Amino acid sequence: MAIIRRHHGHFLEDFPLGAVFRHKRGKTVTDGLFTIFTDFSMTTNPLSKNLRYARAYGFDGLVVHPGLVMLVVFSQSVEDVSENARANLEYIDMRFGVPVYIGDTLESETRVLGVKVSSRDPSLGVVHVQTTGRNQDGKVVLTFQRKVQVWKRSPDAVVTEGEVAPEEIPVSLELPPYDPKRNYRELAHLSSDQTYFEDFNPGDVLEHSRGRVITTDHIMLTGILDNTSQVHCNQWMIDQQPDRFVGGQLIVFGGIPFNLCLGISSADVGDNALADVRYATGRHTAPSFAGDTVFASSEIRDKRDFPGRPDLGVLGVILRGHKFAKKGDQIEKVEIFYLERELAVKRRSHYA
Repeated sequence: MAIIRRHHGHFLEDFPLGAVFRHKRGKTVTDGLFTIFTDFSMTTNPLSKNLRYARAYGFDGLVVHPGLVMLVVFSQSVEDVSENARANLEYIDMRFGVPVYIGDTLESETRVLGVKVSSRDPSLGVVHVQTTGRNQDGKVVLTFQRKVQVWKRSPDAVVTEGEVAPEEIPVSLELPPYDPKRNYRELAHLSSDQTYFEDFNPGDVLEHSRGRVITTDHIMLTGILDNTSQVHCNQWMIDQQPDRFVGGQLIVFGGIPFNLCLGISSADVGDNALADVRYATGRHTAPSFAGDTVFASSEIRDKRDFPGRPDLGVLGVILRGHKFAKKGDQIEKVEIFYLERELAVKRRSHYA
């Protein structure tokens, strides 16, 4: 009888340029998954809360909020891309496609765009990838690039470095058309009357008053998403080499503060959004750990018309997340997240 110990995930030397990983399993968005992450993230948009409201706007059902779409697609890529990672570094050009509903099944694949060994620490390097998620009909729900810091299997492993161009992924935001026959105004009381497109002024900064603590439940939430990265759940591994890992303790999966920042900002920015359009760039500027309380702010960057939709406008926002930490006798505000975000927001003139 043999004892076999199989290792999962890829190391830096395992990423050939241009290779495509078709990720295992896929994931169906169940009622339970939807409810847990919609409520945990503090999302307030009625499209994800009120079935009558969502259908009145022409959607097929409750709309899975963009943060959860990102969590599901991202997590499918972890086993192949970042199970053996030290840290996720950057999100690039995250674009949303067709709406996602309860019962939809999402499957994802990832293309390797770049590999580079660290000049400071040759035991690791950066992998640049492009991940695309599709629903059961093959329609794109989300596509994005990210850069992740990945360990080598052994420090002297030979790595083929290089960069290739990203694939052109046809994706455009798909929304129900505006129908003047629908009486949207009858439902206007269900969303904030301060978050229509006309209410925002470039340069304003909204300091969101709500916060949410991250407990050790982050381990369970990460597992529910099938995210297998060991730095979020394997305390024994970290205890063996604490200096090797960020903070020397379990680090919270970045998608959790990402989602919390989106949700915390929802009441002040996204309550009257029909969708998030694109995230140009985003990054985790500091790690989060169990016990941290996440807060957020939104800076209104710009406003513009939504092509072909006079009922909507595109709102450009810089979303920042922060926590507070003790530094000696002082309390220090620590930025943990940065995201350049575009939302499709209803105009009061058409909906209220």
